[in-house]
Amino acid sequence: MKELIYKDESYKIIGCCMEVHKTLGCGFFEAVYQEALEIEFNIQGIPYQREEELHIVYKNEILQKKYRADFICFDKIIVELKALSQLETFNEAQVLNYLKVTEYKLALLVNFGETSLKYKRIVK
Repeated sequence: MKELIYKDESYKIIGCCMEVHKTLGCGFFEAVYQEALEIEFNIQGIPYQREEELHIVYKNEILQKKYRADFICFDKIIVELKALSQLETFNEAQVLNYLKVTEYKLALLVNFGETSLKYKRIVK
């Protein structure tokens, strides 16, 4: 069986997401969950950058359009939040693009919009 990449770190991140979802439930805007998750990351001592710009390079030129990841945790895991009734394939495609334009190998796509927290590990 293949070893999960960044298992311990992603476990801690998902634990924080579960705590936020348990406390707030579903129904809020994404920005509310983002703010609450930042507080939980601080409580749990998880290092992060919030709304980190991700540059897109095309033929050695940096494009003016940039992606913005909700969080980069542990300097190696992209965390993208959603507050939707369900995740769609284009949400996964968005996160895959984040991985394509960076050196990061793992992203967590987390949806707070359902009655139970949903998340996906997306590996480059």
